[in-house]
Amino acid sequence: MKLPVLERLLGRSMGILTYTGRKSGRKITLPLAIRHRDDHLKIAVAMPDKKTWWRNFSNEGGRVDVELGGVHYTGVATSTRDDRGRVFVDVALDR
Repeated sequence: MKLPVLERLLGRSMGILTYTGRKSGRKITLPLAIRHRDDHLKIAVAMPDKKTWWRNFSNEGGRVDVELGGVHYTGVATSTRDDRGRVFVDVALDR
């Protein structure tokens, strides 16, 4: 999915995350701010207690597809919550 207007407004940090819901089995696509660091993608979840999507990646994580800056990535996403209550999703990219 291409979002050229959002990409121009938000820069190359705007990406599209696609995953299959753990309970529903449905394919879900979300636009998110994503940072690319080496062989990982990093996502900070804003207001995590008001959202549930990141819980799909708790424990063992889950497979995802990501479009970022016109490049398609695949990998395994895992979510973590730090001692301040912030939630982050890390995507270890396939090689």
